[in-house]
Amino acid sequence: MSNIAWAPDERLEAYAILAGAGFTGLEIAPALFFHEAEDPFVPDTASARRARVEAADAGLAVVSMQSLLFGVTGAALFGSPEARAAFDKAMRRAIALAERFGIPNLVFGSPQQRRVPEGLAMEQALAEAAEVFRKLGDAAAAADTRIAIEANPAAYGTNFCTTLGAALGFVARVDHPAIVPHLDLGAMHMNGDFASVPALLPDLAPRLSHIHVSEPDLAPAPADPAALVPVLAALRAGGYVRAVSIEMKRAALGLAAVRSAVAGLAAAHDAMVAAHA
Repeated sequence: MSNIAWAPDERLEAYAILAGAGFTGLEIAPALFFHEAEDPFVPDTASARRARVEAADAGLAVVSMQSLLFGVTGAALFGSPEARAAFDKAMRRAIALAERFGIPNLVFGSPQQRRVPEGLAMEQALAEAAEVFRKLGDAAAAADTRIAIEANPAAYGTNFCTTLGAALGFVARVDHPAIVPHLDLGAMHMNGDFASVPALLPDLAPRLSHIHVSEPDLAPAPADPAALVPVLAALRAGGYVRAVSIEMKRAALGLAAVRSAVAGLAAAHDAMVAAHA
């Protein structure tokens, strides 16, 4: 589960909820995980150790990182040379953090920082972005991590890779082993494509680096655990072995919403196992 679902002062109780349900992975937004550090992307040794020990004591390994451009101003994949340089520097900062702590996956969302400006043709934008991500892919590969390209629906304020198909096309264009697809179920809901997910997974599952169990606007997830059962079954049949992570923002109910979400995913998993025993 991603730690954007709770406040830093709720983390230990949240970890206990995850551990009690048999969860073994934690996805982090660095600013929340290394909240004690002056710079969460370059955390001091003491605060980094405390954060990691707290998670490890609950049996949780950090399996993914999101919010890669948090706190960065003036960064954009498209725009001025200065904006792109800021984007590149911030992405490399995230890659370095992943290398330092052995985090195998980085989710690239950041819808606002990847909006194609008026006057730039989409084909040109794709070519420019592919060149940027090939170089970032080299850095990620050297750091033993991967950058997962997430489709962000247009409703989130972007016009670049707004659908899974577009994201898959971009990954193919980049053609780098460290630049891989990400599956966000909330985006599939928002784009009206959720029903197609199980049929896509026999081909897609082996290529995926990470999966978000999410809902539109990061509402509590999963809203319908039963709808996840065929998705989880198709993932298993397709040989997917990496993380399936709940992604939801902190709800008004706080940790009660975390507890409900964890129970929902666990129930979907148990139903899938029982149906395919």
